[in-house]
Amino acid sequence: MRSFVNYPENSDFSIHNIPFGVAVFNKEYIACCTRIGDLVIDLATLYDYGFFDEIEGLNDNVFEAYTLNEFIELGKPVTNAVRLKIQELLDENSKLANDEKTIEECFYELDQVKMMMPVHVPNYTDFYSSIEHATNVGKMFRDPANALLPNWKHLPVGYHGRASSIVVSGTEIIRPKGQTKPADLDSPIFGPSKQLDFELEMAFIVNKNTEMGESISTAEAEEVIFGMVLFNDWSARDIQSWEYVPLGPFLGKNFGSSISPWVVTLEALNPFRTESPKQEPEVLDYLKFSGDKNFDINLEVYIQPENGTESLISQSNYKFMYWNMTQQLAHHTINGCNVEVGDMYASGTISGENPNSFGSMLELTWRGQNPLKLNDGQERKFIEDHDTIIMRGFAEKDGIRVGFGEVSGKILPPN
Repeated sequence: MRSFVNYPENSDFSIHNIPFGVAVFNKEYIACCTRIGDLVIDLATLYDYGFFDEIEGLNDNVFEAYTLNEFIELGKPVTNAVRLKIQELLDENSKLANDEKTIEECFYELDQVKMMMPVHVPNYTDFYSSIEHATNVGKMFRDPANALLPNWKHLPVGYHGRASSIVVSGTEIIRPKGQTKPADLDSPIFGPSKQLDFELEMAFIVNKNTEMGESISTAEAEEVIFGMVLFNDWSARDIQSWEYVPLGPFLGKNFGSSISPWVVTLEALNPFRTESPKQEPEVLDYLKFSGDKNFDINLEVYIQPENGTESLISQSNYKFMYWNMTQQLAHHTINGCNVEVGDMYASGTISGENPNSFGSMLELTWRGQNPLKLNDGQERKFIEDHDTIIMRGFAEKDGIRVGFGEVSGKILPPN
């Protein structure tokens, strides 16, 4: 496929991608959109001009909306057909290629739009599915010889997080305050977190409502998963380490999580499927799956001090995940837990075997013992006020590149 839109070879948003998002156009109105290269396309106006008339099941202009929820709820037969139609329209030989009026009204430069949260998130779950990350944390906080807890290789560990504080890339995050318990004190103290961290994650979004008592099998899961985003699960390690026993994360996590604005479909990621790591011991029947369910997605993390340059501090890959998305969703619903359109399920921190592939400051600095040196000579044990964390992700194979753009967030001093 070749598009009539020119874009660099290394663009995340090639004609092979066709992600979905929501934007404010010209500071005037909000609509669902897609992107190719550095152009954002207003799908609501394309619908009004009749470009999607032939798609069965797309009976209303669901793109005139503040979120993608209504669109993705139509299911894969409709959403896939829309994506393929957009690819067809963007082809160099399409009727749209010479339609100057439609291009002028529907195609916008990036600086003419402001990206919004792509979906309304009713519920959010965070998993803990990277064996390297879980092992590193176990070595730090528990017994190094028995880093993984007994249940870890038998089920995808997860917890229910806070959906209301998930924000779109570019939203500033205020440093959280709470109780911490320094090792040299007998009692906890109150104040701003001194160990603020990021977690390099990805998240998937579901397109279906289910009833209580209903389960989704590993075989059914991919029909329910619309697509993926980059996910930064901000974490206050000192607050977290004092509060998490016995019920797990709370104030150390719920103050904010950031996502990339573009949802990349599973169909766009199909060329980048890869084998999952071997799971031993063998999992229970409801967690078994067939086919390649992991994805080869390169992930990068940068830190940028105020008025400074970006320093690359981590290079990881989503293919390292021990538990895949189909297993996560099957386990999540095996007890009859109902899901809702727009629900978001984060992977947990994604770390590889090498120190430069660790997905958090906690691991990269080994709990602050080995500070990172930035390009300008500054050092970081954890994130400081006015630092910006930037995550990028892309898959590339056989000349095809599909990416997510970036998710960024700047840390502001506490109120």
